[in-house]
Amino acid sequence: MLEHGGRLRRAAQHYGIPLAEWLDLSTGISPWPWSLPNIPASAWMRLPEDGDGLEAAARRYYGAETLLPLSGSQAAIQLLPRLRRPGRVGVVSPCYAEHAHAWRSAGHILREVGDHEVTHHLERFDVLVVVNPNNPTGRRIDPGVLLEWHARLHERGGWLVVDEAFMDCTPEQSLAPRCATRPGLVVLRSFGKFFGLAGARLGFAFAEPRLLAGLAQSLGPWAVNGPTRWAAQAVLGDLHEHIQRRRDLAEASRRLAGLLGEHGFAPQGGTSLFQWVVSMQSPVLREHLARQGILVRLFDSPASLRFGLPADEEGWRRLEHGLHTFKQMENLR
Repeated sequence: MLEHGGRLRRAAQHYGIPLAEWLDLSTGISPWPWSLPNIPASAWMRLPEDGDGLEAAARRYYGAETLLPLSGSQAAIQLLPRLRRPGRVGVVSPCYAEHAHAWRSAGHILREVGDHEVTHHLERFDVLVVVNPNNPTGRRIDPGVLLEWHARLHERGGWLVVDEAFMDCTPEQSLAPRCATRPGLVVLRSFGKFFGLAGARLGFAFAEPRLLAGLAQSLGPWAVNGPTRWAAQAVLGDLHEHIQRRRDLAEASRRLAGLLGEHGFAPQGGTSLFQWVVSMQSPVLREHLARQGILVRLFDSPASLRFGLPADEEGWRRLEHGLHTFKQMENLR
């Protein structure tokens, strides 16, 4: 298993701090979960069925006609590489590590490139994978640039796969509405991050109908459970709350960037759901915070930390205290 954020039980055992006492900032998931409707007993008792309203709600929310519900976008990440014969795949890195792992495991020849290197290498790739906005850097690539890359790949029967897991706060930049008429353009969206409902295990794939049909066949029946299908319809349709939540997350992210900067860790990137700090002190700071029951996500290359958003003022206070005591400790050295 690759390293991921959110492994709170492992941290609790390692540091001997009870699970309930942790401040988990390691995931980049909204700290404020959506209010859910009561789920009827039938959603638990019957096998889930298409046409129950989930697809229609998703089409309205994402502004896209052709889509496929998934048990999290991770399902598509693992299956897409198996829908093509082994070829040459580029992954714009650093990014979510499961992409490179999945394509390499399926027998493809993989090369990780920086976004500034794509134009030079694009003719060598059959598939290019981009996370936009990027995780963990937060960097965004203009939709026009992505469509240009797709056009060049499509000329040779190639794919452009765009993981938009963190796109909900900037929906106007999404390529999901463009997929139906552009063969070889695949967009993945995550439900759990923006809505704070990662445990629902729901995501969506957008692509031309033929590609989605192949993905659906690989997934098999009942890919998304009934209770999740029921709850997601209400959440996706809560348009007024979507607007307010985007404002609240953007404000909290700006606050987080300011707090980190005040303590000598100005972010080098981020989104409305997290901030990314590059520093040679990252491993030491991560350890210092963990010993105080604060979990953040450490990356090795480059040495960096991803900070998610605290849910309440107590969380903000704890993070500020952790950063302050680290600065004091460093000043004494």
